[in-house]
Amino acid sequence: MTTEIQALGKMLLIKKHEISLEIHKDRMADVPLTESQKRDFAKIEPKILELRAEFISLFGEALAEHEDKQKAMERVREWGTKNGEYFFHLGAPLKEALRDTSFYREYIWKAIRKAAEESPISSDTLFEIVFIIDPLLDSAVYYFSLTYVDSFQRSMENARSAFMELSVPVVPLGPEVGILPLIGNIDTERARLLMEETLRQSESLKLSTLVLDLSGVLTVDTMVADQLFKVIEALSLIGVKTIITGIRPEVSHTMVTLGVDLNHLTIKGTLHQALKDLKFYSLS
Repeated sequence: MTTEIQALGKMLLIKKHEISLEIHKDRMADVPLTESQKRDFAKIEPKILELRAEFISLFGEALAEHEDKQKAMERVREWGTKNGEYFFHLGAPLKEALRDTSFYREYIWKAIRKAAEESPISSDTLFEIVFIIDPLLDSAVYYFSLTYVDSFQRSMENARSAFMELSVPVVPLGPEVGILPLIGNIDTERARLLMEETLRQSESLKLSTLVLDLSGVLTVDTMVADQLFKVIEALSLIGVKTIITGIRPEVSHTMVTLGVDLNHLTIKGTLHQALKDLKFYSLS
């Protein structure tokens, strides 16, 4: 049995490029590509073919060294981890990448069946091959998918972080004066970033006055109100005076309903009015 399995493994290793090319042609036969997409794909096609041949070789090595199943599984894990990330950065949808699985399964077994027709193998040998190939293929799908999803989640988190940083834009207006226009809803994560970024940027810009414009904030709940006042208190501790502008009537009503004490705050009706008081320009 061992000799038969090893022989089939060596066969897969010898024919890996031939098998991978057959898989590739069949896989791409029903994929509609524009002329532009064809040109772009031609640039990466040699790499894809090499990855396919490399994948076939994993199964050849697993059969040729079938007594060391742990080694074969580790090779598959490494392949799935490396290429899950590669295909994510390539921009290939996960569902499309996973469609390849059925093609690999079909063509690997076709090659084994053809070899078995030329040199018959026992049923015990066949079942042993099944117990080697199928778990490896399942593991390849698992590690490929796991890495792809991890890469996607990291990408989304990086994009979210970049967006959140842009959502706290402290803009310098002149010597020691800046403005922070807030727009949209403020959730827990943005509130945390609001505290960190406002303090960091105010200190970096050496501000003594910060205009906090709320005209773009549609709703204020207890958490938002509490966080805003924590920011104002923290700014005062580093010597920055805060002027609040643009409180919408409905927001003002909500803040009063929540029992927010506005008496100790510097509030202006509009940003225009605040800038006038700061001597940035005169009203005509």
